[in-house]
Amino acid sequence: MYKMDSHIHSEYSPDSKAKLKDIFNVAKSRNIDIIAISDHNTVEGSKEARRLTKNDDLLVIPSIEISSLNGHILGFGCEEFIKRDLPGAETIDLIHEQGGLAIIPHPYCFYRHGLLCKENYNELKIDAIETKNARFIVGYCNNKAKKLSKKENLPTLGASDAHYYKFVGDCYSKIDCEKDIDSVLKAIKKNKVEAFGKGTSNIRLSKYLFEYKILKKFD
Repeated sequence: MYKMDSHIHSEYSPDSKAKLKDIFNVAKSRNIDIIAISDHNTVEGSKEARRLTKNDDLLVIPSIEISSLNGHILGFGCEEFIKRDLPGAETIDLIHEQGGLAIIPHPYCFYRHGLLCKENYNELKIDAIETKNARFIVGYCNNKAKKLSKKENLPTLGASDAHYYKFVGDCYSKIDCEKDIDSVLKAIKKNKVEAFGKGTSNIRLSKYLFEYKILKKFD
């Protein structure tokens, strides 16, 4: 059983200044075994993270957070760039063509481009959803995602969605797999994963609000 933070942003995202090596250090200090650098509309941070950890115990999964027409989608396991501003269903098809998983981050959070605020779940081939996202200000969003996961038997993930390196691991998943990319992807598909972590505390909330003020807001 390993601990995984599947949604972290680095300085390759326009709304983050987090250095990759700082992300790695915090992940290790919190006993996180597996991470994904899921930057906005680019795989360059993910590629660099994988290069830097080639001979490291920390496993980096290829990933990208894509701005589809109606909301954000993680292309978890994707190594190649996927164009933004396409319909959700088309974006998901492109993720699957790469052998990746379509994971919906913060699915019901309207102010953070939650896809399921605008698109119908039944019309999408979703592989998993985040039910614990550490950057939710309102717990309602996480709770609604959890209800959907139970109703549809969807794999659930916890993720920090950190845009500042010190928040890495605030939420995470426990995953029953071998420590390699293919095994991680298969374990999620087989629902051998569970979300952990707490919602945003008052202290964290003040830090996140400060973060929004100092970093360029990304659409």
